Amino acid sequence: MSGAEDKSNKNKDKKSVIRSTQDTSDLTAARFEQELMNAPPDVQEKLRALLQQMALGGAAGAGSSTSSTKEPKSMEEHKFWKTQPVVKHDEVVDEDGPIEADTPHDQIRATPYPLPKEFEWSLVNVEDDKEIKELYELLTLNYVEDDDAMFRFDYSAEFLKWALLPPGWKKSWHIGVRVASNKKLVAFISGIPQDVRVHSSVKRMVEINFLCVHKKLRSKRLAPVLIKEVTRRTHLEGIFQAVYTAGVVLPKPMATCRYFHRSLNPKKLVETGFSHLSRNMTMARLIKLYKLSSETSTPGLRPIEEKDVNAVANLLNRYLSNCDLAPHFEEADVRHWLIGRPGVVWGYVVENPESKEITDFFSFYSLPSTVINNPTHSTLNAAYSFYYAVQTPDEELNKVADKAERQIARDAAIKERLVGLMQDALILARQNNFDVFNALNLMDNALYTEDLKFGPGDGYLHFYLYNWRCKDVESNKVGLVML
Repeated sequence: MSGAEDKSNKNKDKKSVIRSTQDTSDLTAARFEQELMNAPPDVQEKLRALLQQMALGGAAGAGSSTSSTKEPKSMEEHKFWKTQPVVKHDEVVDEDGPIEADTPHDQIRATPYPLPKEFEWSLVNVEDDKEIKELYELLTLNYVEDDDAMFRFDYSAEFLKWALLPPGWKKSWHIGVRVASNKKLVAFISGIPQDVRVHSSVKRMVEINFLCVHKKLRSKRLAPVLIKEVTRRTHLEGIFQAVYTAGVVLPKPMATCRYFHRSLNPKKLVETGFSHLSRNMTMARLIKLYKLSSETSTPGLRPIEEKDVNAVANLLNRYLSNCDLAPHFEEADVRHWLIGRPGVVWGYVVENPESKEITDFFSFYSLPSTVINNPTHSTLNAAYSFYYAVQTPDEELNKVADKAERQIARDAAIKERLVGLMQDALILARQNNFDVFNALNLMDNALYTEDLKFGPGDGYLHFYLYNWRCKDVESNKVGLVML
């Protein structure tokens, strides 16, 4: 239940260090996304189907600098995934539901799967400073690196604690593999519990993340064993479905999203090789192009506080009801994921100055990258768009009978508000010394990317469900953000 197979390819993990591929003046893809949103419903459907096929055939993995037009591998070529309850590439899904029935508890394997004799299973105690440092070092040196070995994700210890210790976390789902002789941590996989709605079905699932095997051990076929072991342990807890993401095409994506980037420090991005100057662009013009206001403009904007938790949970769940793949947020989830943590996550609400009602909110998190072998810069500070919500005129929208027309009316109603909010998010990110602001084209992100000068990156992120078949979900109907 994870998004990577055990291959030596340095870029074949969950996702890659995403880089911008566009010339600094080329925002064509963002403009196309917006035009697509404005197209008639029947045209939207045909174009999105075409885009999905292009992504499946052409996305060589998030972060790859070139696109491939080859078809996805056949099921027979997936030696591991063909044995798992996942949807086949050529399978037509007419009805949502489990692929395999839940396994009775007394039929679930009681002991861990065997490892090669030189290795042993280990629980990684994320609350222990020594062990979180071991995990940090494993991920930093082995997890994700771009194709050209220019950038490498740099997950901080505080980020990992935030990611791995949400409400309901299980210590037994933080699974490590150590060398038996010296106890060195050489592989890891994790799961966290999450209530996920897929179309109209709500299931308790596990989010699988941080599958990592030491670079020197990728011929040992440890990844499939890690996946089977985390599956066994989640089955013992009565959970039989999972959600995961990957930058590579596996059997079978239920949704595919593309990364978009907004430059905040264009000079540094060019100097690190993240982006480049087009032939007709000078550095001075580039800096002017991406210059932001020094202060935010939304009245009532302030950091999320404890007193806002209930209002934010209600606002977010109502907003995500427009999506076909989305989590459900309890107050404890909002408290953990969205209240600001220094250096990790930033969350803001908009409070009506008169009524004191919380009308909107947004959040973003920090995931820096180490810049490899650069004489000027050692770190690229990247902010990633996280969850957000704006008020929608539900009463008026419910009067529109046609579903497609209702969606168009909704988008038109919230676009201006969303553009203003996300512009403030960019300003706050720049104030906090971020160099770039990244966002997938999920939720309503396509409504603001062109207006706010986002450009398309070279990364695609594919979403997968384990032991659950469902109809494909369009990118703007994805409401689940995985770290």
